[in-house]
Amino acid sequence: MADPTALTVQTMLGPFATYGATLAHFTVAAGTITDGNTFVCTGRELLFFQNSDAGAVTVTITSNVDEKNRLGTITDYSIGIGEFACFTCGLTTSQGWRSTAGTIKFTVSDADLKVAVLRLPAGFPG
Repeated sequence: MADPTALTVQTMLGPFATYGATLAHFTVAAGTITDGNTFVCTGRELLFFQNSDAGAVTVTITSNVDEKNRLGTITDYSIGIGEFACFTCGLTTSQGWRSTAGTIKFTVSDADLKVAVLRLPAGFPG
């Protein structure tokens, strides 16, 4: 098995930023089926999925052993045709999700499941 494909994290604009044409846009990428994807996690990320397939697809978000020796992998979370899903908060800030390298790993069942990793700006929401 090869290393997971690293995704580029896209930082969102803050509430007092100058917004112009396309500056609030973000891009989605095809998820990787066999080896999964990974991203560097600071705790301010939103993991966003869009199902552009003709049927339901799944995502598995791999956990790591936490301080109480527990695992909490989200296995085969189903996203229907044309649906969206977003994971955040406890996923990106809690022990047990981030690896020792500070990354989170997930795997999709179909490359038609599109993904974006969006990072809230530094100091948000303050």
